[in-house]
Amino acid sequence: MGLGIDELSAIEELLGTEPVASSGGDPQALAGFRRRFPRLSVTQCDASDVDIETPFRVYPGVSLLLVDASDHCARFTSDPARATGIVVARHKERR
Repeated sequence: MGLGIDELSAIEELLGTEPVASSGGDPQALAGFRRRFPRLSVTQCDASDVDIETPFRVYPGVSLLLVDASDHCARFTSDPARATGIVVARHKERR
């Protein structure tokens, strides 16, 4: 079922907004994703939780990873056509 160009553009628009990029873990920050993409699994975590993976895209404050759970086991993918979910990984603030 995957992500199309329009969906990817909308996700990029949402990730570029200040509340998501600077959310610091606020669960409400991703509410827009869940409303706009109800069929996608949306997960938020710290970037250090997925630092061995290559993000699909990197934005100020967050990285976007795509998840493919279409088969028996979920895994990260670089192919939007296979994505069934997303992970938004927050970067730690530099001090």
